[in-house]
Amino acid sequence: MKFLDLAKVYIRSGGGGAGCVSFRREKFVEYGGPDGGDGGKGGDVWAEAVDGLNTLIDFRYQQHFFAKSGQHGMGSQMTGKSGDEIVLRVPVGTQILEEDEDTVIADLTEVGQRVLLARGGNGGWGNLHFKTSTNRAPRNANPGQPGVERTIWLRLKLIADGGLVGLPNAGKSTFLATVSNARPKIADYPFTTLHPNLGVVGVDGHEFVMADIPGLIEGASEGRGLGDQFLGHVERSNVLLHLVDGTSEDVAGDARTILNELEAYSPILMQKPRVTVLNKIDALDAETLEERHAALEAEIGGQVRLMSSVAKQGVQEVLRALWAQVEPTRRSASEIEGDDAPWQP
Repeated sequence: MKFLDLAKVYIRSGGGGAGCVSFRREKFVEYGGPDGGDGGKGGDVWAEAVDGLNTLIDFRYQQHFFAKSGQHGMGSQMTGKSGDEIVLRVPVGTQILEEDEDTVIADLTEVGQRVLLARGGNGGWGNLHFKTSTNRAPRNANPGQPGVERTIWLRLKLIADGGLVGLPNAGKSTFLATVSNARPKIADYPFTTLHPNLGVVGVDGHEFVMADIPGLIEGASEGRGLGDQFLGHVERSNVLLHLVDGTSEDVAGDARTILNELEAYSPILMQKPRVTVLNKIDALDAETLEERHAALEAEIGGQVRLMSSVAKQGVQEVLRALWAQVEPTRRSASEIEGDDAPWQP
Protein backbone atom coordinates (compact mmCIF):
# COMPACT_ATOMS: atom_id res chain seq x y z
CA MET A 1 0.00 0.00 0.00
CA LYS A 2 1.41 3.38 -0.99
CA PHE A 3 2.07 5.84 1.83
CA LEU A 4 0.22 9.15 1.77
CA ASP A 5 0.20 11.55 4.70
CA LEU A 6 -1.57 14.62 3.26
CA ALA A 7 -4.90 14.78 1.44
CA LYS A 8 -7.33 17.52 0.44
CA VAL A 9 -11.01 16.65 0.91
CA TYR A 10 -14.24 18.38 -0.06
CA ILE A 11 -17.22 17.73 2.21
CA ARG A 12 -20.84 18.86 2.26
CA SER A 13 -23.55 18.01 4.75
CA GLY A 14 -27.10 17.36 3.59
CA GLY A 15 -29.71 20.09 3.43
CA GLY A 16 -32.93 19.82 5.41
CA GLY A 17 -36.16 18.90 3.69
CA ALA A 18 -38.87 21.51 3.23
CA GLY A 19 -42.01 21.51 5.32
CA CYS A 20 -45.32 20.58 3.70
CA VAL A 21 -48.48 22.65 3.26
CA SER A 22 -51.36 20.22 3.47
CA PHE A 23 -54.90 20.07 4.82
CA ARG A 24 -56.83 17.10 6.09
CA ARG A 25 -59.84 16.35 3.93
CA GLU A 26 -61.78 13.18 4.58
CA LYS A 27 -65.31 12.38 3.57
CA PHE A 28 -67.84 12.63 6.35
CA VAL A 29 -65.16 14.07 8.74
CA GLU A 30 -65.68 17.67 9.73
CA TYR A 31 -63.12 20.13 11.01
CA GLY A 32 -60.24 19.01 8.79
CA GLY A 33 -57.46 21.54 9.39
CA PRO A 34 -53.73 21.62 8.52
CA ASP A 35 -51.71 18.40 8.65
CA GLY A 36 -48.49 19.22 6.78
CA GLY A 37 -45.47 17.35 8.15
CA ASP A 38 -41.93 18.63 8.81
CA GLY A 39 -38.97 18.06 6.50
CA GLY A 40 -36.26 15.57 7.44
CA LYS A 41 -32.84 16.60 8.77
CA GLY A 42 -29.85 16.54 6.42
CA GLY A 43 -27.05 14.06 6.97
CA ASP A 44 -23.97 15.01 9.02
CA VAL A 45 -20.35 14.53 8.01
CA TRP A 46 -18.10 12.96 10.67
CA ALA A 47 -14.47 11.93 10.90
CA GLU A 48 -13.51 8.90 12.99
CA ALA A 49 -10.13 7.43 13.90
CA VAL A 50 -10.10 3.69 13.24
CA ASP A 51 -7.62 0.92 13.86
CA GLY A 52 -5.76 -0.85 11.06
CA LEU A 53 -4.94 2.18 8.89
CA ASN A 54 -1.57 3.91 8.60
CA THR A 55 -1.97 5.93 5.41
CA LEU A 56 -4.40 8.35 3.77
CA ILE A 57 -4.14 6.67 0.37
CA ASP A 58 -7.92 6.07 0.24
CA PHE A 59 -8.48 9.83 0.00
CA ARG A 60 -6.39 10.07 -3.17
CA TYR A 61 -9.07 8.24 -5.12
CA GLN A 62 -12.08 9.84 -3.48
CA GLN A 63 -11.94 13.49 -2.42
CA HIS A 64 -15.63 14.42 -2.40
CA PHE A 65 -17.95 13.37 0.42
CA PHE A 66 -21.51 14.65 0.18
CA ALA A 67 -24.16 13.59 2.69
CA LYS A 68 -27.75 13.10 1.56
CA SER A 69 -30.40 15.73 2.12
CA GLY A 70 -33.53 15.13 4.16
CA GLN A 71 -36.80 14.35 2.42
CA HIS A 72 -39.61 16.89 2.27
CA GLY A 73 -42.51 16.65 4.67
CA MET A 74 -45.81 15.15 3.50
CA GLY A 75 -49.46 15.30 4.32
CA SER A 76 -51.13 13.35 7.11
CA GLN A 77 -48.50 14.79 9.51
CA MET A 78 -45.75 12.65 7.95
CA THR A 79 -42.20 13.85 8.64
CA GLY A 80 -39.64 13.41 5.87
CA LYS A 81 -36.83 10.88 6.25
CA SER A 82 -33.52 12.22 7.57
CA GLY A 83 -30.47 11.98 5.34
CA ASP A 84 -27.81 9.36 6.07
CA GLU A 85 -24.59 10.60 7.67
CA ILE A 86 -21.16 10.12 6.14
CA VAL A 87 -18.14 9.01 8.18
CA LEU A 88 -14.57 9.65 7.02
CA ARG A 89 -12.51 6.79 8.46
CA VAL A 90 -8.95 8.00 9.06
CA PRO A 91 -5.84 6.53 10.73
CA VAL A 92 -5.07 7.27 14.35
CA GLY A 93 -2.85 10.36 14.49
CA THR A 94 -4.67 12.29 11.76
CA GLN A 95 -5.00 16.05 12.10
CA ILE A 96 -7.92 17.78 10.42
CA LEU A 97 -7.08 21.27 9.16
CA GLU A 98 -8.98 24.16 7.63
CA GLU A 99 -8.41 25.06 3.99
CA ASP A 100 -5.57 27.39 5.01
CA GLU A 101 -3.60 24.29 6.16
CA ASP A 102 -2.81 26.06 9.42
CA THR A 103 -5.94 26.09 11.62
CA VAL A 104 -6.39 22.74 13.38
CA ILE A 105 -10.00 21.58 13.61
CA ALA A 106 -9.30 18.33 15.44
CA ASP A 107 -6.46 15.97 16.30
CA LEU A 108 -7.59 12.32 16.39
CA THR A 109 -5.10 10.46 18.57
CA GLU A 110 -7.22 7.59 19.91
CA VAL A 111 -9.15 4.78 18.26
CA GLY A 112 -12.86 5.56 18.13
CA GLN A 113 -12.42 9.31 18.55
CA ARG A 114 -14.97 11.21 16.41
CA VAL A 115 -15.44 14.82 15.39
CA LEU A 116 -18.34 16.51 13.61
CA LEU A 117 -17.07 18.28 10.50
CA ALA A 118 -20.31 19.52 8.96
CA ARG A 119 -23.75 19.47 10.57
CA GLY A 120 -26.74 18.68 8.39
CA GLY A 121 -29.43 21.33 7.92
CA ASN A 122 -32.61 21.12 9.99
CA GLY A 123 -35.83 20.27 8.22
CA GLY A 124 -38.43 23.00 7.71
CA TRP A 125 -41.70 23.11 9.65
CA GLY A 126 -44.93 22.08 7.98
CA ASN A 127 -48.04 24.24 8.18
CA LEU A 128 -49.28 22.22 11.16
CA HIS A 129 -46.72 24.07 13.30
CA PHE A 130 -48.24 27.44 12.39
CA LYS A 131 -51.78 26.61 13.48
CA THR A 132 -53.06 28.97 16.22
CA SER A 133 -56.40 29.89 17.70
CA THR A 134 -56.65 32.82 15.32
CA ASN A 135 -54.98 31.23 12.31
CA ARG A 136 -56.85 27.99 11.78
CA ALA A 137 -55.74 27.39 8.20
CA PRO A 138 -52.09 28.47 7.78
CA ARG A 139 -50.82 28.17 4.25
CA ASN A 140 -47.15 28.69 4.90
CA ALA A 141 -44.25 26.31 5.69
CA ASN A 142 -40.51 26.68 6.22
CA PRO A 143 -37.89 25.57 3.71
CA GLY A 144 -35.14 23.33 5.05
CA GLN A 145 -31.81 24.78 6.11
CA PRO A 146 -29.00 24.32 3.57
CA GLY A 147 -26.07 22.02 4.27
CA VAL A 148 -22.55 23.15 5.13
CA GLU A 149 -19.90 22.94 2.42
CA ARG A 150 -16.22 23.21 3.26
CA THR A 151 -12.76 22.16 2.15
CA ILE A 152 -10.46 20.50 4.68
CA TRP A 153 -7.01 18.94 4.77
CA LEU A 154 -6.15 15.63 6.38
CA ARG A 155 -2.58 15.40 7.68
CA LEU A 156 -1.28 12.18 9.18
CA LYS A 157 1.34 12.18 11.91
CA LEU A 158 2.32 8.64 12.76
CA ILE A 159 2.20 7.76 16.44
CA ALA A 160 5.39 5.95 17.47
CA ASP A 161 7.31 5.58 20.72
CA GLY A 162 10.65 6.38 19.11
CA GLY A 163 11.68 8.36 16.05
CA LEU A 164 14.83 7.94 13.94
CA VAL A 165 16.57 11.07 12.69
CA GLY A 166 19.84 11.62 10.89
CA LEU A 167 21.51 12.54 7.63
CA PRO A 168 20.92 10.42 4.53
CA ASN A 169 22.88 7.15 4.66
CA ALA A 170 23.37 7.37 8.42
CA GLY A 171 22.06 3.81 8.73
CA LYS A 172 18.51 4.47 9.92
CA SER A 173 16.82 1.97 7.62
CA THR A 174 19.47 -0.66 8.31
CA PHE A 175 18.94 -0.22 12.04
CA LEU A 176 15.16 -0.56 11.71
CA ALA A 177 15.53 -3.68 9.56
CA THR A 178 17.96 -5.18 12.09
CA VAL A 179 15.81 -4.69 15.19
CA SER A 180 12.32 -5.26 13.69
CA ASN A 181 10.46 -7.10 10.92
CA ALA A 182 10.17 -3.90 8.89
CA ARG A 183 11.77 -4.12 5.45
CA PRO A 184 12.62 -0.59 4.32
CA LYS A 185 14.63 -0.05 1.16
CA ILE A 186 18.38 -0.13 1.83
CA ALA A 187 21.05 0.98 -0.65
CA ASP A 188 24.44 2.72 -0.73
CA TYR A 189 23.13 6.04 -2.07
CA PRO A 190 21.34 8.93 -0.32
CA PHE A 191 17.55 9.23 0.01
CA THR A 192 16.79 5.53 -0.38
CA THR A 193 13.97 6.12 2.11
CA LEU A 194 11.28 8.20 0.43
CA HIS A 195 8.45 7.73 2.94
CA PRO A 196 8.23 6.90 6.65
CA ASN A 197 8.43 3.32 7.86
CA LEU A 198 7.21 1.79 11.11
CA GLY A 199 8.69 -1.18 12.95
CA VAL A 200 7.89 -2.94 16.21
CA VAL A 201 11.06 -3.34 18.27
CA GLY A 202 11.54 -5.85 21.08
CA VAL A 203 14.07 -5.68 23.93
CA ASP A 204 14.15 -7.62 27.21
CA GLY A 205 10.53 -8.73 26.80
CA HIS A 206 9.23 -5.23 26.03
CA GLU A 207 7.98 -3.89 22.72
CA PHE A 208 7.73 -0.38 21.31
CA VAL A 209 7.25 1.22 17.90
CA MET A 210 9.99 2.98 15.96
CA ALA A 211 9.43 5.38 13.05
CA ASP A 212 12.03 5.89 10.34
CA ILE A 213 11.75 9.02 8.20
CA PRO A 214 13.72 10.16 5.13
CA GLY A 215 17.08 11.71 5.89
CA LEU A 216 17.52 15.40 6.56
CA ILE A 217 20.16 17.63 5.02
CA GLU A 218 21.30 21.15 5.73
CA GLY A 219 18.58 23.56 4.64
CA ALA A 220 15.79 20.98 4.90
CA SER A 221 13.68 23.50 6.83
CA GLU A 222 13.91 25.73 3.74
CA GLY A 223 12.84 22.94 1.38
CA ARG A 224 16.16 21.41 0.33
CA GLY A 225 16.22 17.69 -0.34
CA LEU A 226 12.93 16.18 0.79
CA GLY A 227 12.53 19.13 3.14
CA ASP A 228 11.12 18.72 6.62
CA GLN A 229 7.73 17.44 5.40
CA PHE A 230 8.15 14.15 7.29
CA LEU A 231 9.32 15.54 10.63
CA GLY A 232 5.70 15.61 11.81
CA HIS A 233 5.88 11.82 12.05
CA VAL A 234 8.50 11.97 14.79
CA GLU A 235 6.92 14.99 16.46
CA ARG A 236 4.65 12.66 18.46
CA SER A 237 7.49 10.32 19.45
CA ASN A 238 8.45 10.04 23.09
CA VAL A 239 12.17 9.76 22.36
CA LEU A 240 14.42 10.50 19.37
CA LEU A 241 17.24 8.25 18.20
CA HIS A 242 19.85 10.42 16.48
CA LEU A 243 22.15 8.32 14.29
CA VAL A 244 25.46 9.80 13.16
CA ASP A 245 27.51 8.15 10.41
CA GLY A 246 30.85 7.20 11.96
CA THR A 247 32.56 7.04 8.55
CA SER A 248 31.97 10.77 7.99
CA GLU A 249 34.98 13.06 8.21
CA ASP A 250 33.04 15.59 10.32
CA VAL A 251 30.77 13.76 12.74
CA ALA A 252 30.35 16.86 14.93
CA GLY A 253 29.23 18.95 11.97
CA ASP A 254 26.79 16.25 10.86
CA ALA A 255 25.24 16.12 14.31
CA ARG A 256 24.95 19.90 14.49
CA THR A 257 23.22 19.97 11.08
CA ILE A 258 20.46 17.67 12.31
CA LEU A 259 20.02 19.55 15.58
CA ASN A 260 19.73 22.85 13.71
CA GLU A 261 17.03 21.43 11.41
CA LEU A 262 15.08 20.01 14.36
CA GLU A 263 15.21 23.36 16.12
CA ALA A 264 14.13 25.21 12.97
CA TYR A 265 11.14 22.87 12.58
CA SER A 266 9.83 22.94 16.15
CA PRO A 267 11.19 23.64 19.64
CA ILE A 268 9.12 20.64 20.78
CA LEU A 269 11.50 18.27 19.01
CA MET A 270 14.52 19.77 20.75
CA GLN A 271 12.89 19.26 24.14
CA LYS A 272 12.32 15.54 23.63
CA PRO A 273 14.68 13.00 25.20
CA ARG A 274 17.35 12.10 22.68
CA VAL A 275 19.72 9.16 22.39
CA THR A 276 22.74 9.93 20.21
CA VAL A 277 24.55 7.03 18.56
CA LEU A 278 27.75 6.88 16.52
CA ASN A 279 26.92 4.26 13.90
CA LYS A 280 29.05 2.09 11.56
CA ILE A 281 31.82 1.64 14.10
CA ASP A 282 32.81 -1.66 12.44
CA ALA A 283 34.33 0.36 9.60
CA LEU A 284 36.66 2.37 11.90
CA ASP A 285 39.97 1.54 13.52
CA ALA A 286 40.37 2.03 17.26
CA GLU A 287 42.22 5.36 17.03
CA THR A 288 39.76 6.95 14.58
CA LEU A 289 36.83 5.66 16.59
CA GLU A 290 38.13 7.18 19.81
CA GLU A 291 38.82 10.51 18.11
CA ARG A 292 35.39 10.80 16.50
CA HIS A 293 33.62 9.56 19.60
CA ALA A 294 35.25 12.29 21.68
CA ALA A 295 34.48 14.97 19.04
CA LEU A 296 30.81 13.99 18.94
CA GLU A 297 30.43 13.97 22.72
CA ALA A 298 32.03 17.40 22.89
CA GLU A 299 29.64 18.73 20.24
CA ILE A 300 26.39 17.53 21.85
CA GLY A 301 27.57 17.89 25.44
CA GLY A 302 26.36 14.45 26.47
CA GLN A 303 26.81 10.72 26.20
CA VAL A 304 27.22 9.12 22.78
CA ARG A 305 26.69 5.38 22.36
CA LEU A 306 28.57 3.25 19.86
CA MET A 307 26.84 0.86 17.48
CA SER A 308 27.07 -1.03 14.23
CA SER A 309 23.73 -2.20 12.85
CA VAL A 310 25.38 -4.43 10.23
CA ALA A 311 27.72 -6.16 12.69
CA LYS A 312 25.07 -5.97 15.45
CA GLN A 313 27.52 -4.39 17.86
CA GLY A 314 25.97 -2.32 20.65
CA VAL A 315 22.45 -2.70 19.24
CA GLN A 316 20.94 -4.15 22.43
CA GLU A 317 22.54 -1.41 24.55
CA VAL A 318 20.97 1.24 22.31
CA LEU A 319 17.56 -0.44 22.51
CA ARG A 320 17.78 -0.58 26.30
CA ALA A 321 18.64 3.12 26.39
CA LEU A 322 15.61 3.85 24.21
CA TRP A 323 13.31 1.73 26.38
CA ALA A 324 14.55 3.51 29.50
CA GLN A 325 13.21 6.75 27.99
CA VAL A 326 10.01 5.22 26.58
CA GLU A 327 8.95 3.25 29.67
CA PRO A 328 8.07 6.22 31.93
CA THR A 329 5.73 7.64 29.27
CA ARG A 330 3.81 4.42 28.76
CA ARG A 331 1.25 2.66 30.89
CA SER A 332 -0.53 -0.46 29.82
CA ALA A 333 -4.28 -0.41 29.29
CA SER A 334 -4.73 -2.86 32.14
CA GLU A 335 -3.04 -0.52 34.58
CA ILE A 336 -5.22 2.39 33.50
CA GLU A 337 -8.39 0.31 33.79
CA GLY A 338 -7.23 -0.91 37.18
CA ASP A 339 -6.79 2.65 38.46
CA ASP A 340 -10.20 3.76 37.21
CA ALA A 341 -12.14 0.68 38.25
CA PRO A 342 -14.21 0.92 41.45
CA TRP A 343 -12.90 -0.86 44.52
CA GLN A 344 -14.22 -4.33 45.12
CA PRO A 345 -13.60 -6.67 48.06
